[in-house]
Amino acid sequence: MIVRIMGEGQWRLADEKLDQLNAVDTDLEKAVSAGDEAGFKTAFAALLEFVRAGDKLPDDELHDSDAILPPGDSTLGEMRELISGDGLIAG
Repeated sequence: MIVRIMGEGQWRLADEKLDQLNAVDTDLEKAVSAGDEAGFKTAFAALLEFVRAGDKLPDDELHDSDAILPPGDSTLGEMRELISGDGLIAG
């Protein structure tokens, strides 16, 4: 699975990490839905950290992304506009 963080690049995550990634994404979705600013910041930081723990792809190597995450400085309001009923990560 390839995940892009806008403004940072792409990371490759092992397919078996999808369930863990979805769990972190669910925490983010719950915080955003509740309007919980502190919970949002914690959950979004955890999601970005999880992705960044994968294998960073070289910047000159472009792949289709399976998921695209907003930049790390995104606000709760911006995230509310981006999250669908499935969170940021489909699946």
